[in-house]
Formats: sequence, structure tokens, C-alpha cells
Amino acid sequence: MEHKSPSPAPTASSGVQGSPLSGCPDSPRRGGLRILPPFGRHLWIRRRPPSPEALGSAPRRFQAASRAWTSRALLTASPGSRPGSAEREGGGSTQWRAEAQGEVLPGQRAGKMAAPMELFCWSGGWGLPSVDLDSLAVLTYARFTGAPLKVHKITNPWRSPSGTLPALRTSHGEVISVPHKIITHLRKEKYNADYDLSARQGADTLAFMSLLEEKLLPVLIHTFWVDAKNYVEVTRKWYAEAMPFPLNFFLPGRMQRQYMERLQLLCGEHRPEDEEELEKELYQEARECLTLLSQRLGSQKFFFGDAPASLDAFVFSYLALLQQAKLPSGKLQAHLRGLHNLCAYCTHILSLYFPWEGAEAPPPRQTPANPETEEEPYRRRNQILTVLAGLAAMAGYALLSGIVSIQRAPHARAPGTQALGMAEEDEEE
Repeated sequence: MEHKSPSPAPTASSGVQGSPLSGCPDSPRRGGLRILPPFGRHLWIRRRPPSPEALGSAPRRFQAASRAWTSRALLTASPGSRPGSAEREGGGSTQWRAEAQGEVLPGQRAGKMAAPMELFCWSGGWGLPSVDLDSLAVLTYARFTGAPLKVHKITNPWRSPSGTLPALRTSHGEVISVPHKIITHLRKEKYNADYDLSARQGADTLAFMSLLEEKLLPVLIHTFWVDAKNYVEVTRKWYAEAMPFPLNFFLPGRMQRQYMERLQLLCGEHRPEDEEELEKELYQEARECLTLLSQRLGSQKFFFGDAPASLDAFVFSYLALLQQAKLPSGKLQAHLRGLHNLCAYCTHILSLYFPWEGAEAPPPRQTPANPETEEEPYRRRNQILTVLAGLAAMAGYALLSGIVSIQRAPHARAPGTQALGMAEEDEEE
């Protein structure tokens, strides 16, 4: 059965009245008209982009006009649609629908901003950003790589999420408290200071790191935590003034015991009569290690050229503590100050990466602006706690030494005893 249209369709030779291109059969505007099947009594006509064949034979001005028309059509499209894909118009691809609905497909990262990484470390002193060896190494490596860390410099290790310092809280909430593991995590997050090193330079890094831990670390522990003068006048004094009450009474001693155990693990157990010989041997090996580092550095800015690496972070943390602290017994410090390139190396890193911490040594405690209103309740509380602790200590000492004894009194007296007591009272009267 033949279908008849209610209105005759225009033929290909008939043009649009009033159009300057009505007589041009190869006109792109004429080729852009497409006749749709009839619907009821209306004839639906939709304009489409011209075909490549028509554009090839048309003048350049018509090609430019067609491109301008296509761009206007794309700009006037609805904001929720994406042109250029027939699949999206007919139902859309899975990825585009997921993006429109805010879903996250497997293998894609969520669009929410991740929480920043937080680093908890010991606060600074002696003109350094941190007085702790491990904290200083991690801080220096983070500055070298530009890792976006939110640094918390504290003097109470119990405020750390791991109870020790340094500690890193990652963007996923994981807590890392070992310095080498912290640096490994920063490398996984694309903050790698050794990215440009060759295989030979990487091997040199491992060799010098082993040399530092075997030769220089034991002497640093002995200098700050075992030597009596240095520990009393420098190390324990700083930690006791910086720590809050009552941690400053027992935490420095506990830290000293931990460092002495660490020193025994590094050097092994020795008899007391061999301690002097062991100390001489350790200091001699440390001096040789410093001389070797000075020769390896030479006149360079850093150990592997003009850019710092992870080895520079660890070497700086070892040398800066030894250079900046005012030690009354500085056997190794005098040898370090005689190596001018190592001293200039530490000063250069301090001024370049820690300009505020290296310029002046901040006090361990900050005095509030109004001590009468802010410090008074804490001062009274500390005084009360000190008095109570002193009374409890005195009472405990008196009980343990036998000065004061506690005896239970009998609950009731015998009748004869009561009569005898009354007779004695009469005689006294």
C-alpha cells in the first residue's frame, strides 16, 4: 500500500525562496537540509551539518561558516549533555553516567580532597628545628622533597598518636613511627629525593648510611646521653625545661635508659674495665668517619651535586646536632669544627631550608602575653600538686623506715581492767 503525504515535499531542484543559494545545487546550505518522514499534517525538517563531500567542493567561506555554525550548536547544547558520542545520547556509557551521578568506578580516585599528612616531632632548640636526631632527619627530608606536611612540634611524646616521636599520620589515618618507614612512605607518595640518582649513587647512599649507623651514631648517643657532664648540663636540662610537669621528673631518665640500651645493641655488652678502651675506639672511628665524609663532600654543595638527596638529610641531622650544641665535653665536636667544608655544609642547609629555625634558637617554652590571668591557675595547681606529692613521699618514708607505726586499739576492756583504771584515777586525785 502506497503512503501519500498530506502535503507535497519539496523537490531537490526547488530552492528556498529568498535564499541567495537557491539556484546552487552544490550549496552546503542546501545540502544541510534533511527531510524527515511526515508526521500527521506537519512536515518536520531538521538542519544537520554538511557532509565532507559538500565541504570539499564549497568555497572556503562556506567551510568557515559551517564550522562557526557547528561551534554555536555545541555551545548552545544543554549543560548536562556531552557532544561527540552517539552512545551517550542513546543511553550513555557507564563511565559518563557514573560521573554524572557522582559515583566512583573501580580504579578511580574519589573526588574528595584527602586529609593532609601530619608529622609529630620534637620541638627545636640550640638553633635547630628539632633537638632529636630522628625528628631532625625526617624534617630535613620533608623539606628537601617539598612534602605537604602539617608539622606538630611538641615536647610531650604522649601527645603523639603512637606515644613516640617522630610519628607520621598518613592521609588514610595510618600511624608510622619509625624514621626509615616514614621516609619510605613519603617516597610512595611521589616525594622522592633520590629520584635522579644513578645506580652507583644509590649504592654509595646505602654504604654511607651503614657507615653513619655503625661509626657515628654510637658516639652521638654516648656524647649526649652517657657522658655525665653533657647529659646533666645540656641534654637533661633542655628536656626538663621543655617537658610539662610532671613528665620532666621521670621522662628524661627513661629516655636515657632507652638510649643506653640502644648503644648496647650497637656495640655489644662490655665489662666495666673495658669501657675506657671502648670509648677511645669509638671516638677514633667517629673521627675517621667525619674525615671520610669531608673528603667525599669536597667543595660540592651536596654529596651528589647541586641537589640534596636522602643521604644529605641523614648526614645533616648527625652533624648539625654535634655542631650546634654547646657541649662542655666536646671531644668529637672539636674535630668536626676543624673540617670547614662540613661546617659550611650544615650552615648552608640551615640557612636555605630552615631560615627561621636556624637564624635564632627559640626558647623551649613560650611565655603567655598575660601571665596573671593565664599562668596563675596552672601555677597554683602545680604548687598544690607539689605539696601533696611531698607530703605523700614523707609519709611513705616514715612508714617504711619505722618512724611511725600503726597499731590497732582493743575494742573493749575487761571489767577488772576498768576497775583498776578507776582506782588509779582516785589515787592521783
